[in-house]
Amino acid sequence: MNDRMAEIRSTRAPTLREEQIDILKRYGQTRKTEVGDVLFRAGDTSNDFIVVLEGEVEVIDDFASEARTIGVFLPGRFLGELNMLTGQAMYLSAMVSKDGEVLAIPRERLKEVVTEEPNLSDIILRAFLARRSYMMRTGLGLRIIGSRHSGDATRLREFAARNRLPHVWIELGEDPEAEALLGRFGAKPSETPVAIWQGEDVLKNPTNSEFARTVGLEIDAPRERTYDLVVVGAGPAGLGASVYGASEGLSTLALESVALGGQAGTSSRIENYPGFPAGLSGFELASRVLVQADKFGARTAVPEEAVGLRREDGRYRIDLFDGGKVVARSVIAASGARYRRLEVARLGRFEGVSVHYAATEAEALRCEDEEVAVIGGGNSAGQAALFLAGRTSKVFLLIRGKDLSKSMSRYLVDRIMNTEKVELLASTEVRELLGEDRLEGILVEDNRSGTHRTLGVRALFVFIGAEANTGWLEGTVELDERGFVLTGRELDGSALEEDARQGRSREPFLLETSLPGVFAAGDVRSGSIKRCASAVGEGAMAVRLVHQYLAEAGV
Repeated sequence: MNDRMAEIRSTRAPTLREEQIDILKRYGQTRKTEVGDVLFRAGDTSNDFIVVLEGEVEVIDDFASEARTIGVFLPGRFLGELNMLTGQAMYLSAMVSKDGEVLAIPRERLKEVVTEEPNLSDIILRAFLARRSYMMRTGLGLRIIGSRHSGDATRLREFAARNRLPHVWIELGEDPEAEALLGRFGAKPSETPVAIWQGEDVLKNPTNSEFARTVGLEIDAPRERTYDLVVVGAGPAGLGASVYGASEGLSTLALESVALGGQAGTSSRIENYPGFPAGLSGFELASRVLVQADKFGARTAVPEEAVGLRREDGRYRIDLFDGGKVVARSVIAASGARYRRLEVARLGRFEGVSVHYAATEAEALRCEDEEVAVIGGGNSAGQAALFLAGRTSKVFLLIRGKDLSKSMSRYLVDRIMNTEKVELLASTEVRELLGEDRLEGILVEDNRSGTHRTLGVRALFVFIGAEANTGWLEGTVELDERGFVLTGRELDGSALEEDARQGRSREPFLLETSLPGVFAAGDVRSGSIKRCASAVGEGAMAVRLVHQYLAEAGV
């Protein structure tokens, strides 16, 4: 085993020292175990955090009674995964394989450990995150059966990948066992995509909400109450606002339509976030912030899409995609932006199969050891190119302009220029996508000379800017010509709603929109700096202004 693999394995299954176990004993109880005892099953949402004191425990992927051992845990090691901190269902089962003794800590008390024992917290979080990455690479638990040519199958795969749900993809047209598996669970090829959870729940072309609810991803938040603050969007700005809002005593709810972390959650590596000199993935950042938000009592609802906003009796009603609503005294719009699509023929044919808008472990697995292309000149494109260089045979980085440094941070430019596997193609644009079922290459053009070249790439990663995700705010607050939210001094006084402001003469607060008590933070705000750290800062700043508004309005 090489040093890197040894490091990964030790992170995934660390052995606790005796003094660390003594600290954990304050939070739980010890109990004797016998061979065959089930400590938790896949699908459990209330199981204990287990530390093995004596004996051995096997962790098992038990799909449709076909069990396979994923790992054996010896004394000093602990079981569990990130879902234990987020309230979601377990993906694996654990069974005692040798008599012994374990320490069992309830989930709620584990949260106390993570927030009150900093030395143990880092060990547990790092192991949980490493285990999730391992499960994503390995594929287990959930099965998704369908055709890569199906838009609904692509939707489910993307939703699973964005939410880091471990799963196995079974291609209907290529896997000889696909139809037999469908028949075993009472489904037909015409009913795909089909998702099978724990060998019991069979979902035929489910909506994202149905899918999330079944696999234990969705955390429902009460809708009948009025929240002090509802944050729409759970990217860096939204999660930052949720942490600060809840920590300062506001009843806080965050709504997210796709996955916690927003666009930043799709980033393979964020290297310029303060406090993390070695960098961290977008998923890791989002997971750590989510644990903080839960610590202070913030609620999150995923997937829960806001489709409209209106003011009623001094409060705000947020209409939801499923027909429901939530009511708030104040709102922070942190719904971010969506990546732009490439303007090239037949793009839709390859999206979700060979064309991607994120570069995470899930996408990298599909094009391992192949040539790929990344389009874009910003930091997201640079991070993607470097990440993919470690997993593919070659990365072509395409930009329309002549100079990469005009739109990308210097440290990324330097690393790209010194990475042998990355080839920069400046003044280059994609003109045609080649292939039928899967991308087999792209035709590119030098926009200075007009010469053409074919690149034999099997995957295309697109990072060419973003469009405001403000459809739910149209006709309600003032937007700029590109659809981003205007705030503070950028607002034209004539645009302000006099009825909403009830005759008050004050100017809007710095991050306040044309409606009092509705604020904007992060990428969705006109003029914002499109960086992760600045988005978190704006989320925190918006909460401070929410306090001022609530004190003034008395709602």
